[in-house]
Amino acid sequence: MPHLQLSLAIGDYDRARPLLDGDVRMDGVEIVPLKLDPEEIFFRAFRHAEFDICELSLSSFSVKTAAGDCPYVGVPVFPSRMFRHTSVYIRTDRGIESPADLTGRRVGLAEYQLTANVWARGFLQDDFGVSAEDVTWVRGGIEAPGRIEKIAVKLPEGVKLEDAPEGETLSGMLARGEIDALIGPRMPSCFGPEHNVGWLFPDPRAAAIDYFQRTRIFPIMHILGIRRELVTAHPWLPATALKAFVQAKAVNAAHLADTATTKVTLPFLEEQILEAQRLMGDDYWSYGFHENRHVIEEFLRLHHEQGLSPRRLKPEELFHPTTFETAVI
Repeated sequence: MPHLQLSLAIGDYDRARPLLDGDVRMDGVEIVPLKLDPEEIFFRAFRHAEFDICELSLSSFSVKTAAGDCPYVGVPVFPSRMFRHTSVYIRTDRGIESPADLTGRRVGLAEYQLTANVWARGFLQDDFGVSAEDVTWVRGGIEAPGRIEKIAVKLPEGVKLEDAPEGETLSGMLARGEIDALIGPRMPSCFGPEHNVGWLFPDPRAAAIDYFQRTRIFPIMHILGIRRELVTAHPWLPATALKAFVQAKAVNAAHLADTATTKVTLPFLEEQILEAQRLMGDDYWSYGFHENRHVIEEFLRLHHEQGLSPRRLKPEELFHPTTFETAVI
């Protein structure tokens, strides 16, 4: 019989589904699965710590960790990873031909501290010389008005941030030309030639491949967290959760690799898997601390430089020490 019954709030990802469906079990734990959108998980987790185990924004987790009041302990499981060159949207009729042309523009974002925005501001600064101080940021909901920062942040002097007008959405403002660009994790509904809205990078995939080849970084968006009081009472939980998620990802990888029938509604899947392996290695979506230390370290540099953490955190501060190594047979 399982020792604990714990809630698990996570997106409906193929890499987590074997655990959610019960094909993979977490030792000593009966999972109560909650498949929710990330925005809802993060809001409820950081406002009220509602979930026992859950997916968490890497940026929000870092803000709370630096402040010393994070209700969750981190586990180096990364439910969401994504190259964010697809996350910068522009008006195509404003003469924005390159990232440098964002200087002096009005750029929308849902929350300043979103992980996707940290990574995007990072490559805009490092690769193209566009700093956070070079634009005016307009904060609001992408598709619904009234979105606020889920976690209060104090930004550096020189960063210009204003709220969208009451009742307005960023997608609507971009469609009407009231902002010049938008950075965010979700494609706005106004995307397309009918609204003169497109990607900053005409070929974002090529831009992302170039970024990876130069940096060896596959950006991490979300990590796994376990409520701190649970870990205090049951210190075996972090390593146990890591083991279960590694197993679930392995089951899914074998499922995808079965080429008898395509497992997702997408053509050329086999070719894309092989291409990802050639570029990034067999375990292109890796979990674990040491395998991803360089990615976490880079993110924490950007997070601190952008004023979101008052000190530069060390990667070890984010995760429970029992997850730094695993048993080998």
